[in-house]
Amino acid sequence: MMYHSYAMQVHGYVTPSKAMEEGDSPLVLVHGYHGSYSLRHWLQLSDWLPTLEATLALDEEQVRRVGDDSVGGPAVTRQLRLIRILMRDLLIGVNYLHSHGMAHTELRLENVHVSPVDKHVKVGILGNAVDFHDNDPSSSAVASNNERRKMMIAFDMRCVGFIMAKMVLRELMDSSTFQKFKSFLNKGNDPSCLREFLLPILSQNSPSGNIGLQMLDRHWGAGWNLLALLLATKSDKRISCVDALRHPFLCGPKWRISPTVNVVRWGLGSTAVRLAEDYIYGHHQRRRLAYFIELMEVLNPNSSTENWLRLLPGRWCLLYCTGRHIGLTLRQPTPRVLISDAFLTFAEAPESVDPILSLTSDIGFKIMPESDWPHDKSGTEGNLSVTTSARITPGRIYTNAEDGKESSSRITSSRYLGGKWGKAAKMKQLPASLPTASVNVDENDVDVSMSCGSTLKVKSARKVLQEVRTQTPPEMFDLSKIVCGTYIDSRLMVLRGVNGSALLFVRSNRTSDP
Repeated sequence: MMYHSYAMQVHGYVTPSKAMEEGDSPLVLVHGYHGSYSLRHWLQLSDWLPTLEATLALDEEQVRRVGDDSVGGPAVTRQLRLIRILMRDLLIGVNYLHSHGMAHTELRLENVHVSPVDKHVKVGILGNAVDFHDNDPSSSAVASNNERRKMMIAFDMRCVGFIMAKMVLRELMDSSTFQKFKSFLNKGNDPSCLREFLLPILSQNSPSGNIGLQMLDRHWGAGWNLLALLLATKSDKRISCVDALRHPFLCGPKWRISPTVNVVRWGLGSTAVRLAEDYIYGHHQRRRLAYFIELMEVLNPNSSTENWLRLLPGRWCLLYCTGRHIGLTLRQPTPRVLISDAFLTFAEAPESVDPILSLTSDIGFKIMPESDWPHDKSGTEGNLSVTTSARITPGRIYTNAEDGKESSSRITSSRYLGGKWGKAAKMKQLPASLPTASVNVDENDVDVSMSCGSTLKVKSARKVLQEVRTQTPPEMFDLSKIVCGTYIDSRLMVLRGVNGSALLFVRSNRTSDP
């Protein structure tokens, strides 16, 4: 009999009467009964939140299991607390199976139950569970069995990631939306880019803010980090049950945890992205953004040229520039031009022996037909494109100025090194120099083109071009002003211009929408 407080109780088994003497006869497991509602049924109730809170009897004693010390509060806080309880119980149950040499292989909402008796999540329906153990003592069989064990555990963790995604993002309970979600992952896209992919989908019917997005964005985007680790494309990169239970997203405010450098790095990037999305002109926000970008550069995990060449190819959306604010200003120019998106695309040059990349800047814009802004911001769409080639070589950037005076970058970062981010990153002082990837643009091979949905006179086209250049960083038009790359990972990139300004990019996978 297998029993655990977080797993279904197996009372016994039944075998066909004619197959009692056969060694390999099938078994019918007899499980304990914990009600007719699976976790999917609970989540589909219109009043699922108070119903589950009542079923789990959430009081101060119960919430201490997830490091919390209070009940009630705003809807986001209540849901996050409940998600933590459900996820921790689920992970403990799955870890129990893994530690006893078994993989579930069919983890989904329909196979997870909530018991009103002991107030715990039950992992059930073990009919397709797989046993890891192999009686063959040969070394080749042991190695093969270990590899199989890792693959099956990784498959279970991916299923746990799908369960978490559906619990937090209720829109994924819809089959068509979930199919888009799975299609994004099946195409080989990195799950660390899920936020940028899901943001336009989940915000369509939530003008006041999506609760699931708010939960994942809390604590410096810790929820997105855990989701990315559970759904990692490579099976050996997926997080284990034990490590997931220690993740900041599943630990309440009363638990003191020491985040890893990867979690700190993720938090820096997520905070910078959220600040850039707020579209604030204030000096204080600009200073904070510059500080976060500088810390990201110090913690760059992929400083070698080989890593840059591996991660660079793709489409990157410009979020922020420390030198010039993107888009609207306080001016009232003629014509009225609205910048939509600015992309930088790196592609491997065909039939190239040297590491040469094709580099394309695409700036989308709208030309307003009236002197006043239309309410729906409608207008004639256009695009400015600049294409060239670039060679990526090793380089370094120095944080100390040669004349002995401290640079503004060093002064800004040094001011914050005693704060929480500096302590989390375990940095006492900035290094004297940082490795970079130098971007050497071929200035003799540049192609510039501008297209527009309506016919413009030469004079009007020049004014539109000038306005687009005024509202975007100069590095996006004159690509030769991009000097080097100082930070890159699977979702974010920082490039530095010739004037020292930093350009923050997020990887764009919008073209992979089905």
